Amino acid sequence: MKNPLLQSFNTPYTTAPFSQIKNEHFKPAFEEAIKIAKAEIDEITSNSEIPSFKNTIETLDFSGYTLDRLSSIFFNLNSAETNDEIQKIAQEVSPLLSEFSNDIRLNEKLFERVKSIYDDRKKLNLTVEQATLLDKKYKNFARNGANLNDNAKAKLREIDMKLSKLSLQFGENVLAETNAFEMLLTDENQLKGLPDGAKEAAKMAAKEKNLEGWLITLDYPSYVPFMTYADDRSLRKKLAIAFGARAFKNNEYDNQKVVLDIVNLRHERANLLGYKTHAHFVLEERMAETPEKVLSFSNDLLEKAKPAAEKEFKQLSDFAKKDGIEQLQKWDGAYYSEKLKKQNFDLDQEALKPYFKLENVIDGAFTVAHKLFGLQFKEVETIDKYHKDVKTYEVTTTNGDFIAVFYADFFPRKGKRNGAWMTSYKSQWKKDNENSRPHISIVCNFTKPTETKPSLLTFNEVTTLFHEFGHALHGMLADTVYPSLSGTSVYWDFVELPSQLLENWCYEKEALDLFAKHYETNEPIPMELVQKIKDSSNFLEGMQTMRQLSFGLLDMQWHGADPTNIKNVKEFENQAFADTQLYPDVAENCMSTAFSHIFQGGYSSGYYSYKWAEVLDADAFEYFKETGIFNKETAKKLLDNVLSQGGTDKPMDLYKRFRGSAPSNKALLKRAGLIGKD
Repeated sequence: MKNPLLQSFNTPYTTAPFSQIKNEHFKPAFEEAIKIAKAEIDEITSNSEIPSFKNTIETLDFSGYTLDRLSSIFFNLNSAETNDEIQKIAQEVSPLLSEFSNDIRLNEKLFERVKSIYDDRKKLNLTVEQATLLDKKYKNFARNGANLNDNAKAKLREIDMKLSKLSLQFGENVLAETNAFEMLLTDENQLKGLPDGAKEAAKMAAKEKNLEGWLITLDYPSYVPFMTYADDRSLRKKLAIAFGARAFKNNEYDNQKVVLDIVNLRHERANLLGYKTHAHFVLEERMAETPEKVLSFSNDLLEKAKPAAEKEFKQLSDFAKKDGIEQLQKWDGAYYSEKLKKQNFDLDQEALKPYFKLENVIDGAFTVAHKLFGLQFKEVETIDKYHKDVKTYEVTTTNGDFIAVFYADFFPRKGKRNGAWMTSYKSQWKKDNENSRPHISIVCNFTKPTETKPSLLTFNEVTTLFHEFGHALHGMLADTVYPSLSGTSVYWDFVELPSQLLENWCYEKEALDLFAKHYETNEPIPMELVQKIKDSSNFLEGMQTMRQLSFGLLDMQWHGADPTNIKNVKEFENQAFADTQLYPDVAENCMSTAFSHIFQGGYSSGYYSYKWAEVLDADAFEYFKETGIFNKETAKKLLDNVLSQGGTDKPMDLYKRFRGSAPSNKALLKRAGLIGKD
């Protein structure tokens, strides 16, 4: 039987042949793809010619193509459409991939060739992109153990193997805990305050499981409306505690030991490679460069945000006291924030939703991309999908040149992890006079359509869609030679710039007029609602800023010092949150055990990136506001110097070429209302 994962993908645009793939294809395909990739490496190391950029560095970057595509298909499915069998396969193949990575990085012959070219780099007359690739390849060896002795190399392999299994286990535990909790309500009074759309969705969720009543879960489209609107405080408390206690219950899905094992292994790995901590290792290849710089950056913002946050928390607490709430708790935050926002700005989030039908918002994102970059999106049915809910698009220029395949997956389901993310099924690259275009995907968890209403987004979900679409544009508009430098393959504290920048268009009347139309009457969103969105955009921004900074600081506490003496995850976390805590602690809750960004995703020692990129995006959008938010010249500068360039040069250099100067945090502080606040 032919394995579809090992054939040439004979599909439109060589997209992944999802309908032909069975779970039993994956493990044999991985074993074979690793063999093919190893043979490609052997070909480089056995080449009798003198090592050159072309026969070593370039050939190395284009090697492993079959394995890369297979890995992207498999691990994207493990996030968006997983099941017990796929999770079991992930546990089996991750160590194989970890071992293979180490086989390359610890290959002495290969490193010798790379090093000889690196040592001669000044004589080679390389382009900026080639010089960046050479630097990256050399550091990939040097920073991952190529200079270690044999015993240390064996130790490194052992650590990497353990880490690959632990991060998978962490994610599986969080998903299992998220899926395990259900709150079935049978008395409609318990839903008081909940908008009709949320009630209908809860009714539908119960019906799908053959239950009578209304089903509330920990999936965001269910959890967030309940925490924001439900009047029953005891039920909000129950739900909030369940959410905060994921993987912190001393049961089979508990992540406390997993967290400690991960941070200790990361620290040991960093020490083995000659770095003081995991954060020192990671940040060497980031814009921020050192943990000290991250802490200085974070504390500078904290100093400005904390007085505002404390003042806002007092306002919120005083407001809740009118309802007899003596002590504001975490399960009161969203509920009273929404009520206070409504009072202060006469803005009801529910009143906005009819203007944000999902299909209209998608069209809006496409129209913004068209006006800025001349892109056209056409939904096509010929591209294979992994789930019927997935939408597939062909992306072209106005001249009809093919740019990318775009997948969009919007609704929650059992096999899909919470949150929203952008990913890629195939990178862009240039070889043999061909510009091979990328296959890009965004995955979200929005409210499903019900029997009476289409999918209507909250304003927060609108900005989430634009955020992920900003990442997608970074991937789709890639125009580099080498696959490892393409699209979003950039420093992690630069990767959030395109995504966070695009969110700004959601607050501008000129952009909202393109897509914010009432789903029943087609009336455009009234100007007074747009004004209220703008006026309320930095509502409780001090608290929001402090919350984001607290997560970044927790990440740095875990990874920026020796963790060997940490015995209790919860106690350690409480100490890390001491300077940023506003709400009373909840004993049953622990954030670290479900902090997937840093223990499963790639954000360890990098969570500060969101705030770092906010400085960049506020500064960049200031430029658009000066020239016009749809100014073609400014958009072209962004395209030519940032979006198309991937990781071909230092991020700060790319940014300065676009902006004409280094970024300042003034635009962010001004936008957040933190400059000039009492």
